[in-house]
Amino acid sequence: MLSTVYTAVLHGLEAELVTVETDLSPGLPTLTMVGLPDITVREAKERIRSAIINSGYAFPSKRITVNLSPANTRKEGSHFDLPIAVGILISTGILETGHLKEYAFLGELSLTGSINRVDGALPLVLGLKERGIERVILPEDNLAEASLVQGIRLYPAADLSQLVAHFGGGMLIRENQKRELAAGIKGIYELDYADVLGQERVKRAVTICCAGGHGMLLMGPPGSGKSMIAKRMATVLPEMTYEECLDVTKIYSVGGHLSRELPLIQQRPFRAPHHTVSGAALIGGGSRPSPGEISLAHRGVLFLDELPEFSKRVLEMLRQPLEDNQVTIARVNGNFTFPSQVMLVAASNPCPCGYFGSPLHQCTCSSAQIHRYMDKLSGPLLDRIDLHVKVLPVDCQALSRSESGPPVVSSADMRSQVEAARRRQRERYETEADSQSRRNQGDSAVLLNGQLSPTLIRRHCQLDQDGKQLMETAFKAYGLSARAYSRILKIARTIADLQGSSQIQTAHVAEALSYRTMDRHGAGGSL
Repeated sequence: MLSTVYTAVLHGLEAELVTVETDLSPGLPTLTMVGLPDITVREAKERIRSAIINSGYAFPSKRITVNLSPANTRKEGSHFDLPIAVGILISTGILETGHLKEYAFLGELSLTGSINRVDGALPLVLGLKERGIERVILPEDNLAEASLVQGIRLYPAADLSQLVAHFGGGMLIRENQKRELAAGIKGIYELDYADVLGQERVKRAVTICCAGGHGMLLMGPPGSGKSMIAKRMATVLPEMTYEECLDVTKIYSVGGHLSRELPLIQQRPFRAPHHTVSGAALIGGGSRPSPGEISLAHRGVLFLDELPEFSKRVLEMLRQPLEDNQVTIARVNGNFTFPSQVMLVAASNPCPCGYFGSPLHQCTCSSAQIHRYMDKLSGPLLDRIDLHVKVLPVDCQALSRSESGPPVVSSADMRSQVEAARRRQRERYETEADSQSRRNQGDSAVLLNGQLSPTLIRRHCQLDQDGKQLMETAFKAYGLSARAYSRILKIARTIADLQGSSQIQTAHVAEALSYRTMDRHGAGGSL
């Protein structure tokens, strides 16, 4: 008897419908799988056999052939256990077809017949919905994340016996009615910029970064507060919308970072990998490609502390993802794409001992040592980081300020400025024809100055005569590249938005230039 059951397979974050065809025929008892199953799927035959027997059902002593269609697509993941088992139960007559064609199945089987959670349930369910599937049977532990998807009926099953009873007219599996919504959720942060004293200029740079989605390099001696400043950046970013929460949660679902207790990512991601991180862990990869740190930081902050301590090869791998806002991993069986729209924040000492250019300590490094230390930071990589900010040590007077002194800028103060500036950008770019075109193609619309294309830069970053003259002088004096020139214009556009100005003024250009005129050792220049 031939049976047909539906499930799905992931390619990156996209799901493709898979038809599981099961045929029983006379012959020696075997279970053969075709349709490019990987090792996880091929091993399913032993789990399925034990799960069916231990659930109290007879396993057929016939030749069983399972075809996973389309046959030219590689099938990966333990979620194929359940649909294959259901196909066998239908072919043996234990389950009747009935309304099974309306269902898709996801789940890993234990030897006892229990249905265990799987990775990637959220994008799998999204893909099934887009392909017309009305109902999904899935593990109970995946229900919370899958319930984020609207317009599809979900049935959480604990084991095979419960599933057989559901379709056999016995005890029905109750459809999930609760839906998780992210709208209006407020992130709760323990950190605050009110704790950062005496670094008001750096806080201003942080506000500009968060307002326009720009990257930033913090350079200064040890103990000046670089890490402290970077770790608070997520507290300044606006709350994520429902669509953004869903977008980020999909990535965490594929990477296996969700649980019953954490079914939804509600706060802006902040990822801080150690400098020993490998290229595959940072960018993504593996035999079964999974998202790396740069994709897990999507819509949030990727913080690289002690930047020169990272492998130069690993750092150079960041260049294309930072430019394209996505990571493409090429494998023999296809290309896998993960989004990587991040704010890259990096921190570095100016030399191995950390005190080059410090007014408080004497540097003990030779010129050769400093050169070797900073040589890992290539010009093309630094060119892709918008703001280069020198962080100076804080004096004792600032640290011992009294409560009666001037108020310290807090995260709430900075966030209100960021939200106002982003509102102006959103209103300006939502009407763009090419933004609408990108939306039609399924890409994220341009909503931030940091995402501007060359065409939009020419349209929205016009300078007056004084501003042009200032840019020409800086271009020659500092040997700026065309990329640096464009990034300065985008920073100036963000500064103008923070001040509520529709036009970029000379003062905005001058401030933007002050964040691009620091050499690789943290020494600032002047015009």
